[in-house]
Amino acid sequence: MSSTDLAGATLRLAAPSDEKAVEALLTASGLPLDGMHDALPCFVVAEDAGDIVGVAGIEACGVSGEHALLRSVAVAPSWQKRGLGRALVMRTIAEAEARGAKALYLLTTTADAYFPAFGFHATTRDTVPDDVRATAEFQDACPASATVMVRTGSPNLV
Repeated sequence: MSSTDLAGATLRLAAPSDEKAVEALLTASGLPLDGMHDALPCFVVAEDAGDIVGVAGIEACGVSGEHALLRSVAVAPSWQKRGLGRALVMRTIAEAEARGAKALYLLTTTADAYFPAFGFHATTRDTVPDDVRATAEFQDACPASATVMVRTGSPNLV
């Protein structure tokens, strides 16, 4: 997908040169960095005047890529409440589907009320496929108390 302009920010796939800025934004947002380096080519960033102001990533799982993990959704405080998070999540979902993902999983400790608008619903850890459970996010980065959510198919987004 090409880049998109959103109220001054441009959405695009992350480049290797974005790694330090993405790390800084995730750290400032209290999100884990585990597995981020390897997944960075599947991250979407929002850029404004050369600064990374938002990020959302997918991590393809398994050999077939049929499952993916939505991770690392963060928006700089000055850009929050402007629709940028929603745009990042929608773009990331589209990227996952374009790459062949049939099911998209996520872990959250704070945003379980946010993600149903994108077609996600809560599920249990024991229903998550092994390839997703093998990710650093599931293994080490997120606490066992995190809510697990899944999105399958292409429901209409509200």
